[in-house]
Amino acid sequence: MNFIFAVIASIIVSLISLIGIVSLLLKEKLLNKLLILLIGFSAGGLIGGAFLHLIPESLEFYKDATHLFLYVILGFLIFFFMEKYFYWRHCHEGHCNIHAFTYLNLIGDGIHNFLDGIIIGTSFATSLELGIASTLAIVMHEIPQEIGDFGVLIYGGFSKMKALTFNFLSALTAVAGTMAGYYFSSRVSGFSNALLPIAAGGFIYIAACDLIPEMHKEINKTKSVFSVLAFILGIGLMYLVKAGCCH
Repeated sequence: MNFIFAVIASIIVSLISLIGIVSLLLKEKLLNKLLILLIGFSAGGLIGGAFLHLIPESLEFYKDATHLFLYVILGFLIFFFMEKYFYWRHCHEGHCNIHAFTYLNLIGDGIHNFLDGIIIGTSFATSLELGIASTLAIVMHEIPQEIGDFGVLIYGGFSKMKALTFNFLSALTAVAGTMAGYYFSSRVSGFSNALLPIAAGGFIYIAACDLIPEMHKEINKTKSVFSVLAFILGIGLMYLVKAGCCH
């Protein structure tokens, strides 16, 4: 039954790629206001997912917590190197060829979404609670990212329909990743034991190195306060999922 939930969760995550439509319907000023809130909420969800769900769930598999946190650090490093060398995120400071980067962005997103799927599949294979928490954390992160990715594709010369189509196809790799994660978790000894803390390290990296710096860039005091409140709300939601599933 958890496998069905996992596949449904990955399909939902894939459908978020279509949220680029929203950026076409909203005025740029309103979209920017919403984005800073979504970024704060996403950062809180990832931090909450890592520290309240993934790491505590992993603790029971390790007699020595040092080994657990080495895997967390490994996850942090993996996401760091992937971003550093495969250009997952947008072209910073304009130092790249936009058109070439458009395709690199799609490839990077495909890999990223596949890894998200593996995390979803492994989490649901471990427990329903962990699956829900991991999916929520990924969904929160995907919403602002997919809006940004849609913008990159448009800026790179794609038509709106082509951008939505390719973004969606890239997102579908999450479904394949979910099936792979669920399969290997049940058949490869220690697979989930290692992957969960690695995923936690990845969540912490995305929140600390990609999202929170974006929050710091906001100079408007009112927007900054609301983004911090959204950050706390994201952590709070993860706590409520923990409390609701465990009691």
